Amino acid sequence: MKPFKNIMAGVVMGFAVSMTAVPAVAETPANVLVIANRIDDITTLDPAESFEFAGSDVSRNVYSKLVNFDPMNLDAGYGPDLAESWTVSDDGKTITFTMREGVKFASGNPVRAEDAAWSLQRAVILNKTPSFILTQFGFTPENVKDMIRADGNTVIITTDKRYATSFVLNCLTATIGGILDKEVVMQHEADGDMGNAWLKTNSAGSGAYVVTSWKPNESVSLTANPNWYGGTPAMERVIVRHVQESATQRLLLERGDIDVARNLNPSDIAGITGVDGIAVDNELRGRLMYTSVNQKHPVLSKPEVRQAIKYLIDYEGMQNSFLKGQYVTHQNFLPATYLGAVDENPFSLNVEKAKELLASAGVENLEIEAGVREAQERLEIAQSLQNTFAQAGIKLNLTVGTGKQILARYRSRDLDMYIGAWGPDYPDPHTNAGTFAYNPDNSDEAQATGLLAWRNAWDTDGLTEKVAAAVVEGDRDKRAQMYQEIQAEFREKSPFAIMFQRIEQTGRRDNVQNLNLGGAITSVSYWPVTK
Repeated sequence: MKPFKNIMAGVVMGFAVSMTAVPAVAETPANVLVIANRIDDITTLDPAESFEFAGSDVSRNVYSKLVNFDPMNLDAGYGPDLAESWTVSDDGKTITFTMREGVKFASGNPVRAEDAAWSLQRAVILNKTPSFILTQFGFTPENVKDMIRADGNTVIITTDKRYATSFVLNCLTATIGGILDKEVVMQHEADGDMGNAWLKTNSAGSGAYVVTSWKPNESVSLTANPNWYGGTPAMERVIVRHVQESATQRLLLERGDIDVARNLNPSDIAGITGVDGIAVDNELRGRLMYTSVNQKHPVLSKPEVRQAIKYLIDYEGMQNSFLKGQYVTHQNFLPATYLGAVDENPFSLNVEKAKELLASAGVENLEIEAGVREAQERLEIAQSLQNTFAQAGIKLNLTVGTGKQILARYRSRDLDMYIGAWGPDYPDPHTNAGTFAYNPDNSDEAQATGLLAWRNAWDTDGLTEKVAAAVVEGDRDKRAQMYQEIQAEFREKSPFAIMFQRIEQTGRRDNVQNLNLGGAITSVSYWPVTK
């Protein structure tokens, strides 16, 4: 199954470029890749806990997995990584992986089947935010050592029931599938945490790179792993600098102080288009921009209010102004290119219709708090919402903070509204269906923080059961139809307003080659990059 492919959008053209006042261009070292990116969402580097965009970039380059994606051939789908092959039992419940021989961790320790089984067991036992990616297969802290086990040079994974094999393998490509050096990690165990505290700021993988340092809200530094089985990367060091402002990223790129700028707004993209020595890449990503409302709120939980909010968003206006070229209107939880994706976008700005819906719910002078990360396009979206909401008598009070601060409150069900982004964890439709429209236990005690439906205290109005049925459907066409029907219901009654799908426009020095951001489903890969 190949539910995705890379799509290249058109480069922004037609803008005048001024070369005045541009300083002389410096150059970064030939074996060092320097990137400007917003990385304030990183909360941990432990693959069993990491669940943010910038953190997944680090993990992809540090941790190998049983199966993974070739960044130079994403259309081929997942393929062998630490596992060189696998077989599936007749009943479809057991996958046996044969480990690649001779692979070493960065420490020099051999990569064993025991390490792989233990890493996946550990992720279930720790039960951090992304653990649902594995526990959805029936794994629990109590049974996981029986259901995921090593036998000689093989890892044997047995699920609670038959799933599409591609679904299981797709999940193992997620960040949580990173394989750890058990011996090194357990040397740093503290109070039974299985090395979690140490791994927040360190790495113990067998991937192309090793974490040298992480300074929150400042930088991440990686160094090439001399033991990587893929050979020594051309970029011996990778430095990702946290640079919040688009204009600053552009200046650093023009001066040659960085090789890649990943958060340029449309005006800065226009400003560097056609500039000698700089290239602009456009890549459709799986990231969705959305807003959602907390169903614990007595007013926001009313169906008419949820619907009214979707008519108070100026989708077209934002797409054609400050988001131009970087986001396209998309009102469904499956990104374009995924199995079951649809292109129906029924909502548009209609203040009068929203007022009618609010009046029918008996709502007047509503005041709500919305949390938003301090990132330029998100703040601009939030300000647009402030404006259009006010036209219907809703006062939107913005709480702005770092990604870590806002996410902590969102995951605690402590915001009336959240304005943010979501990216898929693996290339299967369940990656988003299983978080936007699935919530088997809506209680506070469940602490299902990885599920967006749970974060918004939404019991899904019957969609949980439909999502559960779709994920085990073996017929591809029927499964696609099921997701299309689920999304139609979701659009009408959920507390989510999906707004846009991301087109990432990246500025880079044109001597940087083979930078692949991973299309709709994976994170960036540094090891193929050359200069």
